[in-house]
Amino acid sequence: MNDSSSITRRRALQLAAAAAVAAGTTVTAGGPARAVGQRESTEVTDLGPGVSKFALMSGVLVGDTFYIGSRNLDPPHVIGYHLPTRKVVSRADLTSGYSIQALAADPSGRYLYAGVLQDAAGPPNLHRIDLTDPGTAQPVGRTGERDIRDLAVAPDGVVYAVGGDGGTIAPALWEYDPATGLVRSLGVPDANATLAQAVAATDATVFFGAGSILAGGGGASHATLFALDRATGSFTSVLPAAFATAVSVTDLQVLGDRLAVGLKGPGKSVLMMLGNLSSYETIPRTGILFQASGDTIYFANNPNVYAYSTVTKKVTTVQDGQDLGTTWGLGVHDGTVVSVSDYGFVATIDPVARSVSFTDLGEAGAPADPQLAMGIEAGAGYAYVGGTGVVARHALDSGAVVNLQLPGEAKDGVVVDGVLFTGQYNNQGLWSYDPAGAGPARVAGFPTGQNRPLDVCWDAVNRLVLVGVQSDTNAGGCFAAYDVALRQVRTWVNPIDSLQMVRAVATRNGLAFLGGDNIYAGGPRSTVVAFDPLTGTEQWRLDPGAPYGIAALAVQSHYLYCLHRQASGLTVIDLETRSVVHRTDLSAVCTDFGALVTNRGVVYGVSDTTVFQIDPSSFAVRVVVADINGGWYSGPHITNDEQGMLYTMRDRNLVRINDRAPAAR
Repeated sequence: MNDSSSITRRRALQLAAAAAVAAGTTVTAGGPARAVGQRESTEVTDLGPGVSKFALMSGVLVGDTFYIGSRNLDPPHVIGYHLPTRKVVSRADLTSGYSIQALAADPSGRYLYAGVLQDAAGPPNLHRIDLTDPGTAQPVGRTGERDIRDLAVAPDGVVYAVGGDGGTIAPALWEYDPATGLVRSLGVPDANATLAQAVAATDATVFFGAGSILAGGGGASHATLFALDRATGSFTSVLPAAFATAVSVTDLQVLGDRLAVGLKGPGKSVLMMLGNLSSYETIPRTGILFQASGDTIYFANNPNVYAYSTVTKKVTTVQDGQDLGTTWGLGVHDGTVVSVSDYGFVATIDPVARSVSFTDLGEAGAPADPQLAMGIEAGAGYAYVGGTGVVARHALDSGAVVNLQLPGEAKDGVVVDGVLFTGQYNNQGLWSYDPAGAGPARVAGFPTGQNRPLDVCWDAVNRLVLVGVQSDTNAGGCFAAYDVALRQVRTWVNPIDSLQMVRAVATRNGLAFLGGDNIYAGGPRSTVVAFDPLTGTEQWRLDPGAPYGIAALAVQSHYLYCLHRQASGLTVIDLETRSVVHRTDLSAVCTDFGALVTNRGVVYGVSDTTVFQIDPSSFAVRVVVADINGGWYSGPHITNDEQGMLYTMRDRNLVRINDRAPAAR
């Protein structure tokens, strides 16, 4: 799955098509600017920004200042956090991208390079900031791929970049020479890798680390580590054979005469001697963002920072029991270890006392801009909007907004008896939050490698929270059923098949329906499986013939609605006869990912551009809100509350929709 903003995807085509469908039905409501409507029977109320907090995805220490790259914000920007004063002292906006995952400084400390993630290849994805004027960023080039995931600057100032296109093509190693201003590809070391997120450089060698963190399985490679001879341009595989089954190389750092290698999979890291790469020692824990100080090597492994002694060979935590979230930047400064967290704070750690002091970046002056939304849920007087490292709780009576700290990304959720349950990416499992109780807490995990929750729904008959999950690294997915009374979870890996993730989940009369989606070239791609979550047994399966997979499922009466991906339409299955009874083209309102919800006895859907309704008798489609154009990070969502109000996003604002129109007859 392409986990990027869906705002711009085929925008011109979608807007034109949606406008054609809605022609003659749109009425602009009068009154305050916050209330707008598509027709007299439909009210749309703007509830303000869905989730606002400074979100980050990278950090690098230069002198006394930590430069931090934003995530999920528009425009993306690099802020400078001054460690001595604990204040944000600079901000530079970039001209492209939605997140900054890669930052690297040149050896002189004058230039800072930033690489972005973006919706499509084309615009510049490499920028440079002259730190004598840290408030200005200039685009300097673009690689031939969509995303830059990591950057390294060699001692002579030449820049190296790696990334990819989200699994669609094998990633290359790219070089930017500031002397000429040219960007060139140095080749594709591993044709079966789907993602490269680690690069390091010395005078003589560039190290390229890759694997298949995204779009793994289906023939994709495991971890690969190559050394490029800068003089000859030849690649040599240098990953020790003992780590050949690792999933991916996740980090590379040159530390004096050694190369630190982070690995996903074996639970270990490696220190390789630069003078003899066949000579190495193993750190008995996975790590990233390695930093050296004397005989100690510090690294992050969420939610902790660790110290490895090269003398005693022991690994210890640096802090005493404090949750540091996901660390995106790590540095050593004046005897302290500094961690930049996706929770939106900077943690300054005394490794001797093991004490931590925290600085909230918002309070330090970082902009709390609206994020692209992840998931959305509503119930018991609140609406929740998931972001990066945060879920925003909106009180529907007063409008008050409270940010709840949760790790990773809240991809989807459901409110049950006033309690929020949310599936958290990456590898965070299922979390719950009771507004009348304590803060958010993890209640269940998923099997190893089942890292991306996609859909969460409530089985009221069996009182189970049902979750569909994708495995980014191994293909396929899993189905999870969490018993809220017993506080226990049962999981089934690959309940559809070894390639199809569980993209969507719906339920009727205690039976779950799992909707498949296959991102690979071969194999089934839209299978629906009826699954008993109590016995763990498949009851039946049917392929509705969605050529690009299933985006969403919903049940109304005895019909199962299957929304297809990529404008391939809607299929309706009669659950009593287990047969397809209707197919329709939805390209006028939905051309890729979408979501469905049953509300007031009718199925509603949302796409990147449009909220629509499906008639329960004729299955005809009616536009409810055109041009909704939600600001989503990884596909649109729609939910409802007990009063039958619908909630989704318009741009980056949460909106409530009261659709009083009956379904067309």
